[in-house]
Order: sequence, then C-alpha cells, then structure tokens
Amino acid sequence: MVRIKTSNAWMREHVNDSYVKSAKKEGFRSRAAYKLLEINERDRILKRGMVVVDLGAAPGSWSQVALHQVGSQGAVVALDILEMEPLPGVMIIKDDFREESAVQMLDHMLAGRRPDVIISDMAPNISGISVSDQARSIYLAELALHFAMDKLNYGGSFLVKLFQGSSFDQFMQLMRGGFRKVLVRKPKASRDRSNEVYLLGLEKKP
Repeated sequence: MVRIKTSNAWMREHVNDSYVKSAKKEGFRSRAAYKLLEINERDRILKRGMVVVDLGAAPGSWSQVALHQVGSQGAVVALDILEMEPLPGVMIIKDDFREESAVQMLDHMLAGRRPDVIISDMAPNISGISVSDQARSIYLAELALHFAMDKLNYGGSFLVKLFQGSSFDQFMQLMRGGFRKVLVRKPKASRDRSNEVYLLGLEKKP
C-alpha cells in the first residue's frame, strides 16, 4: 500500500512538473534536457563543430541538446545498452560502452576524430537504499571517467552525474588528476530532494 501511495505521489509531481511540461512543449524527450541546457549556458562546454559522445544516452534528450549546440559541422554519438528511438543527426550505438565492439563502432563513426566533450547522465536502477545507490552511481561515474580519459581530446571536457555520499570527494580527486579544473554543478532542473549532482571536468590534461 505504501508503494502505491508513493507511486501516485510521484506521478502527480511528475505530471505537474514545469520542466516536464516544457519538455513536451519544446519537443525534448525528457526533462533532463534542461539540466544540460543550464550547465551549458553557464560553462559553455558545447560549441559549433564539436564532437560529442553521450554515454547512457536513452531516451536522448541530452543528445538533442548537444546536436543543437554543435550544429551540422559537429557530430553527436549516443551510446546506450537500451533501445533509443532514432534521432535525426545523431549517430546511435546500441551497445555497452565498456565493450570493445562499442569502441570499434565509435571509432568507425568518428573516422579519426576524437571527442571534444563526453557527457554522461547515467544513473543506476534506484533501490531506495542511499548507500547502495550512491556506491553504484560512483561505479558508473568511474567507468565513464575511464572512458573519457581514454577517448577525450586533450583540452576536452567531461560532464558526469553522480550521487553525493561517502565516495564523492574521492571521485572528485580522481577527476582532478585528469582535468585542470573540476566544478560541481546542481542545475535547477534537478529536483531538490535528489542528491544527484554533476561534476564538470574542464581541459583534460596531456
């Protein structure tokens, strides 16, 4: 019974959410688009002609934002193990980004170009146990960071979501080892009750 009440409360909040309404009106696939829009407005990480890789991209709202920002001279590649509806102008790879098959497909699609920006809005399946959820979010963020350090252009940027908790500072130190500047961002579109934050690594070190 508690689960039903909680589910109903979430649905009411979701339906009445101004970002959900705006996303539907403006054609974004989810409200998450506004998180990236806000971060980009502040930090200008997405520019015309850039190559962007979106990890855990489904349903595709971050890829939509990235494509609009980089334009026709840029490139956006979306990777996810989940199905993602085609998005004109975005190259989609349905695979696990940790697998060699995904990496080979990415290299083929980019034809020698390296990503200027790697973005990741991935989150684990939420269990409701904060310690467990935070640990799994850190694990996903570490995988994304490893991918970014391997593929990203020198001087490039990396944006990743994670949940605050006991390993947050440790992960930030890892990022500082690879980027000249690491910033914490909490977009307005991120719900107040959520402990999600975004870390932005600027200027990947040689």
